[in-house]
Amino acid sequence: MSKRDYYEVLGVQKGATDDELKKAYRRLAMKHHPDRNPDDEDAEVKFKEAKEAYEILSDSQKRAAYDQFGHAGVDNSAAGGMGGMGGMGGGGFGDIFGDVFGDIFGGGRQRQSGVYRGADLRYDLALALEEAVRGHSANIKFSSLKSCETCGGDGAKPGTERKNCETCGGVGQVRRQQGFFSVQQTCPACRGEGRIIEEPCTDCHGQGRVEQSRTLAVKVPAGVDTGDRIRLSGEGEAGHNGGPPGDLYVEIRVQPHKVFERDGANLSCAVPLSFVTAAIGGDVNVPTLEGEVNLKIPASTQSGRVFRLRGKGIKPVRGGGVGDLYCRVDIETPTNLTSEQKELLRNFETSIESGGEKHSPKLRSWKDSVKAFFDGIDI
Repeated sequence: MSKRDYYEVLGVQKGATDDELKKAYRRLAMKHHPDRNPDDEDAEVKFKEAKEAYEILSDSQKRAAYDQFGHAGVDNSAAGGMGGMGGMGGGGFGDIFGDVFGDIFGGGRQRQSGVYRGADLRYDLALALEEAVRGHSANIKFSSLKSCETCGGDGAKPGTERKNCETCGGVGQVRRQQGFFSVQQTCPACRGEGRIIEEPCTDCHGQGRVEQSRTLAVKVPAGVDTGDRIRLSGEGEAGHNGGPPGDLYVEIRVQPHKVFERDGANLSCAVPLSFVTAAIGGDVNVPTLEGEVNLKIPASTQSGRVFRLRGKGIKPVRGGGVGDLYCRVDIETPTNLTSEQKELLRNFETSIESGGEKHSPKLRSWKDSVKAFFDGIDI
């Protein structure tokens, strides 16, 4: 089977810097490392593939040979292809391996204890707008992996204990010779833990953790908005082999409101208005989060006009001033008119038309625009 291009394996360009190579290798190593993907042969293949690619490209002489001759230039069996390989002692792959995995897994030459932090969890909490604005206390129910009470998280049956792995002697790693290299790898028998459970706990089946349903009280601060997260430290999944637990992140989702729309600290709402009030002016009551307030409507108000009520919005959870409430006027056309009402409106329209277009400035402007449009067209 032909090998993939090393640059393609690491997902970098041919002119990538040493830092870019190392960063790409770290990412792939974290993703495909056997400790994180037990019994996944495909992940192990990708891990070895990335390791081989980094081994070549991180060495300037090997990289130059690879860039010029491809895989043939760095193949052990190619005559003269590895002219610079002999000097692996000072800056060879052993040092690279220890450097990269020392940061990720706690040291390439040290025992892999198998102690891992528990996974973080996310819970989506739906809130009404009023709850988000004023603050809220909620009880949330979810399931997560918790430490097994029967075995105390050890995984071994009570009264028994784990034994050192015979394959690695309790070290958690084995050394294998690959051509010129001596590579230290995770022990396949104990998966890097150094110990093996001979009699697993009957409740957790040797995993040390069991799934449990939980209920937590969450206090939501006032002013939160959709996308805000509340972190509950240590309330995520239990760690493995005594590792620390993860965190629980409660993500806020503010539900749509029947009256208000929210934009950060500001609110907006539509205010239906009769055309009589819009024409001659008047007072209307508009809703706010604290109750109704009086809004003065000036005469000749047009549909779509927005009135701003300062300080009637929301105080953000991260601080800052209280937002405003924007009231958009929607002039409502009467419906289900009686014959008498229709006649009154016709008489009113006649009275308006007799005064020319001074009562309808928008209509006059619109007619002028339409006339100018057709005057510019040859028909």
